[in-house]
Amino acid sequence: MKILFLGDIVGPAGCEAVTKFLPEIIKKNDIGFVIVNGENADDSGVGITEKISEELFKSGVDVITSGNHIWDQKEISNYIGKEKRLLRPQNLPKDLPGKGFGIFTNKKGYSIGVLNLMGNIFMKKCDDAFNSATDIINENKLKQNLDFFIVDFHGEITSEKMAIGHYLDGKVTLVVGTHTHVPTSDFRILDNGTAYQTDAGMCGDYNSVIGMNKENSINKFLKKDSKKHFPSLGSVTLSGIIVEGNINNGLAKSVKPFVFGGVLKGSI
Repeated sequence: MKILFLGDIVGPAGCEAVTKFLPEIIKKNDIGFVIVNGENADDSGVGITEKISEELFKSGVDVITSGNHIWDQKEISNYIGKEKRLLRPQNLPKDLPGKGFGIFTNKKGYSIGVLNLMGNIFMKKCDDAFNSATDIINENKLKQNLDFFIVDFHGEITSEKMAIGHYLDGKVTLVVGTHTHVPTSDFRILDNGTAYQTDAGMCGDYNSVIGMNKENSINKFLKKDSKKHFPSLGSVTLSGIIVEGNINNGLAKSVKPFVFGGVLKGSI
C-alpha cells in the first residue's frame, strides 16, 4: 500500500494547491492513505483552523499532523479535542487538548498508526521525544496492533532527526522530518527496513523565505522597516514523500520523493 506524506502546508496558496490537486494525485499514484502537516496552513502562515482542517479532509487528507505552531489560532483548542484526525505533538504536556498518536483505518481496511513528535533542540519545551516514542512503540507494534506506522518528527536540527530515524529503524514504516520547509535528498530505506527522510519540505511558494514573503523577510534580516511575517502567494510546489508499505511486515518496500508543480517541479 502506498502512503503519501506532504510537508508543512504554508498559507492560503498552499491550502488551495493541496485541496485542488490532491484528488488527482491520489488517483494517479494509487495512494491508499494521506498525511499532511498543517501547522502553517492558516492565512497568516501560522496555525490551523477548523475550517481549513475540514477542507483538507474533504479533499482526501486522512490525518493532519502539526508542530510548534499548533496553538497559534486559539479556536483550534476546542476543535482538536474532538477531531481525532488532527494531531498535535505527542510529547507536549499531557494536560493540553488533543492527542499525538492515533490508529486510523483506510478504505481497504488497513490500520495505520500516525505518531506526531516534536524535537527537543531549539524548539518549544516539551517532553523527551525519544522517551515519548518508546512509550508509544512499546504499546503499538507493527503487525500486532497495526499494519503500518508513520512518524512525523517536527524538529529543527538534522542530527536529532537522523538519530530518531535510526532509533526507530525496523519498528515503523516511515520516519519523516518536518518544520524546516526545505526538502532533503536523503530519502532511503534504513538498514532494518524503515523509510526515512530528514525533511519533507513544504507545500508552499518556494520563491520565498521558507514560504514567507521574501522582501519582507529580507528587510527583517537587514533590520529595516518590515511587517509581521506573512505568506508568499506565488506558484506552489507540493513537496513530500511516498512510501510503499509491505503488508507482510509493515516495513517499507520502496520510498521516493514527491515534488509537484511550482519552481521545484522536476528538480527531484
